[in-house]
Amino acid sequence: MEVVYSRCAGLDVHKKTVVACVLIREGAQVQKEIRTFSTMTSDLLVLHDWLLAHGVREVAMESTGIYWKPIFNLLEANFRVLLVNAAHIKAVPGRKTDVKDCEWIAELLSYGLLKGSFIPPEPIRELRDLTRYRKSLIDERVREVNRLHKLLESANIKLSSVATDVMGVSGRAILEALLSGSTDPEALASLARGRLREKLPELRKALEGRFGAHHRFMLEQILSHLDFLEQSIEQVSREVESRLAPFSEDIQRVCTTTGVGQRAAEMIIAEIGVDMSRFPTHRHLASWAGICPSNNESAGKHKSGKIRKGDRWLYRALIEIAW
Repeated sequence: MEVVYSRCAGLDVHKKTVVACVLIREGAQVQKEIRTFSTMTSDLLVLHDWLLAHGVREVAMESTGIYWKPIFNLLEANFRVLLVNAAHIKAVPGRKTDVKDCEWIAELLSYGLLKGSFIPPEPIRELRDLTRYRKSLIDERVREVNRLHKLLESANIKLSSVATDVMGVSGRAILEALLSGSTDPEALASLARGRLREKLPELRKALEGRFGAHHRFMLEQILSHLDFLEQSIEQVSREVESRLAPFSEDIQRVCTTTGVGQRAAEMIIAEIGVDMSRFPTHRHLASWAGICPSNNESAGKHKSGKIRKGDRWLYRALIEIAW
């Protein structure tokens, strides 16, 4: 088999250590040098210099959780780093050790048999961190509102059966009144605003409950947490907006797609970036996102082909757009 890279390295990455194998082919001679490094920054810099000293320019490692990121951060400037799907480089079952793993990765890399995963440039990676964190905060806010619904139900307060949004202007005013100690249905219903006032008789019935000190304490905690989450979402959104300034034209272009709003466009740009040359065709992008079924055919029979596990953040955003 033809050798593609005569000098390369394979890394077996763990939380606390990384085992590195430098593979050097000179004609029929093959040299291997294996060392183990700590994943502390000072030791990773030693790894960086060690690879440079051996004339290595191509490095491959498995995508092990998030533990590959510190190594990638320090190597990407001076090396071509391939982040490889672990399922694509499984060795023959049997004797498995960290040393054998890094040797196997280096061996495959030297023959050009490895294909790197898509890693966007640093500005997009930082933007991706922000949009994913914001989505997590939004999800947590939804869970907290659900806890609020359960609390009100446990206190026989059926506000959600009458009001469309218990966290709207009217709902929040009623909740604040409950928090201050008011439990009179007439007084609470009088706080309704807008179209909710058309349901005053039904609202009064819904506000007749058993709201005690325990429910008041829980309500205070929930509302405080919701205020914190909303403030955090706003702060992260401002940071996302500032980071997206260089991509404003791309955002506007994505927003022209039916069903895509500002938030969805931000998520799409953060997940796939703006350089579409990383994907040979739109089909490759769809496969990477995990939105197309796989092929499962044998002896002329087509079996069920489930969609693969792709980018779950992009997948979720596209599903919400399709709604």
